Amino acid sequence: MATLPLYLQDQTEEEIMQRMLNRVPLDIDKSEGSFIWDAQAPVAFVLAEAAIWAQQVLQRGFASTAFGEYLDLRVAEHGVIRRAAVAAHGIVRFTGTPGKAIPSGVGLATPADEISGESSIEYVTTAAVTLDGEGVGEAPIRAVEAGRTGNVPAGVITVMSTPISGIMAVANPEATTGGTDIESDESLLQRFYARVRNQGTSGNKAQYIQWAGEVPGVGAVQVQPLWQGPGTVGIYLLDADKRAANAEIVDAAQSYIDPTMDGQGEGMAPAGPIVTVMAAEEIPINISVQLTLASGASLAEVKTQIDNGVTAYLKQLAFADPLVRVTRIAAVLLDIPPIIDYANLTVNGASDTNIEINFGQVAVLGTVDVHE
Repeated sequence: MATLPLYLQDQTEEEIMQRMLNRVPLDIDKSEGSFIWDAQAPVAFVLAEAAIWAQQVLQRGFASTAFGEYLDLRVAEHGVIRRAAVAAHGIVRFTGTPGKAIPSGVGLATPADEISGESSIEYVTTAAVTLDGEGVGEAPIRAVEAGRTGNVPAGVITVMSTPISGIMAVANPEATTGGTDIESDESLLQRFYARVRNQGTSGNKAQYIQWAGEVPGVGAVQVQPLWQGPGTVGIYLLDADKRAANAEIVDAAQSYIDPTMDGQGEGMAPAGPIVTVMAAEEIPINISVQLTLASGASLAEVKTQIDNGVTAYLKQLAFADPLVRVTRIAAVLLDIPPIIDYANLTVNGASDTNIEINFGQVAVLGTVDVHE
């Protein structure tokens, strides 16, 4: 916080008490425990507390030091609203009696883990499905509770909250995606600064980025003017995990910016241009490497650390740096303590070629083949 104004400096209880005692005549007993001391001590305490409150008022009045609902109030003065949490979406595959009809609204869940105390994550189907002649059918699902906890790997949604006769098994063939927690103070403040410091006007590029960034679940935006010639704008989206935005996020952004896509200006976009909102194209980064590990190190545990390290590196690049550098991936390997050395490192089949990521694309971790 900036330097406090003079009237809030040197306002501790001890300093206030001393200034009060200094104003008492010298011929009056003002030693600790005297009547004067005991009468002034509570006043000094309350005045010091009031000075702390005044400092808090200053903090809540400026965006850089505000927090929570006070930051909400501050940024709302400029039309910036905290993004709400978003529920994860995905699909599940039912297996059972051919021709069996499964209604919308069926409850599903991941198994609870009694050992770790981890509770189930609940989902619900959002459309009806009828199993085909082989007894298989897929239905879209949505997490019951919004937030990142709804993003789970493939194959873990295996519990039917209410069993249905004729259904023998259920599982999600792909990971659920798009679940996003309510926007953090840090992210909200960054969007606020982007709004007030980089004014978007008249449908310029900055304004399209602002509009897309206001949609819950959006984690990053790229805007391509003249996407398919004059009068067209292409917008590419990532989610909060810096992966390609799912269909729900894309549809929400499209409806917000240009719902009719006919140049009539029915959304936030001005009349004239036709705006197309799209998910970014994911480019897998496949890694193969031979490792020399420290004694007692587990190859599986090291692979997990490589996955986490490379994923974190790729997130830094998303819509910011178009080059995936082999040397940076090598650095991730050498930063993992159990790895003594490595050899035969290849990235997407090449040992010394950086991977270029084009506009509208995002690099994501693909396969990781590690061996000794």
